Formats: sequence, structure tokens, C-alpha cells
Amino acid sequence: MQQRLISEIKDYLTSLADDERISALNAFRQAMHELSPFKEQPVDCVLWVRDEQIETNNYNPNHLALAETRLLQRSLESDGLTQPLVVSKNDKQHYDIIDGAHRRQLCRSRLGLQKTLNGYLPVACLPTSSRPSRMATSMRHNRARGRNNPGATSELVRELSGHGWTDAKIAVELGMSADEVQKMKQLNGLLELFSEPPVPAK
Repeated sequence: MQQRLISEIKDYLTSLADDERISALNAFRQAMHELSPFKEQPVDCVLWVRDEQIETNNYNPNHLALAETRLLQRSLESDGLTQPLVVSKNDKQHYDIIDGAHRRQLCRSRLGLQKTLNGYLPVACLPTSSRPSRMATSMRHNRARGRNNPGATSELVRELSGHGWTDAKIAVELGMSADEVQKMKQLNGLLELFSEPPVPAK
């Protein structure tokens, strides 16, 4: 029965134009979400909505520097969208961004991403909430991301170098300057130099 249903759904979806297919896929996802054991988790139901239905908030203090913006662009173009925007519905057809404003901005400004996404963006929707609640949720998302550990980063650079990656490739792929790559390599050397020698086996 399961395979028959899957086959019928495929046949139905194949018969639709793109916008109708996206609408149908969203309807199927919402129907499955209602029955899901994970229905309390917003990520269980990622929907594709038109960019014009999404509104950027005016309170998010998070700012991406130029280097981080370039790295985010590299990530989106190389890996695609791996995280949905987090939104809260403000009426039947529109959504306020809680997290993901920078991803949204790049997706609507870069030609390659525009063509791939065709005016749609993926969203995980939180329940409708008050402005103060949305502000607090945005701050939690921003501050819970953590920071890179220099020691772990230098080890990662060392391993990539060991795989034959040039400093230039490491810099591009990790969003570093040439100086940062060199510093990470030097740090790795210092960590090895001052690490405790292994205890001999008895």
C-alpha cells in the first residue's frame, strides 16, 4: 500500500506546474506534520514560501562583517540552503523573520541563487507570538551559535593541508585571509611544540 501511495503521489505531482507542485508539496508536508511524532519541532515541517511573503524584522542587532558575508555566500553557492529561515506567521500569508535575514538577503541578491530558488525560500515556522517574544527568540538564535576554538581550527587547517589543499584553497573555502591561514598553521606548530610528551607504556 505504501509503495502504491508513493507512486500515485509522484504521478499527481508530475502532472502539476511548478507553483502548483510547490503548493501541493507544502500541503502534503503540513498533513504529515500533523501526524508526526515530532510535530512539536518546527524543523519537522519546512515549507517553501514566496520571498515577498517574508518580512525582515527591524530589531535584529546581528551584523555580518564583509568576510563573513562572503563566506556565507560561498556556503550558499557551494552547499545550497542547508538551514531554513526561522519565521513567525504574522497573518495568513505573511511571515516575520526570526533568524536567517542574511541568508534571505543573499538569496534575493545573487543571480545564481535567484535562478535556483525561483523566488522561493524554505521556512520553519514558529507559532504566532508577540513582538517581545520574537525579539527574545532572535537573540537566542544569534547568541547560541558559539565561537570557533583556535586550537581546533588550526588542527582542521593542518588536516586540510595534509590532504593537499593549498593555502589559497583553504582561505577561500574557510573564509580566511592568507594571514589567518598562516597563523593557524603557526599555532598548530606551537601547540605541538608545547604539548606534553606521551607517557611511555609500562
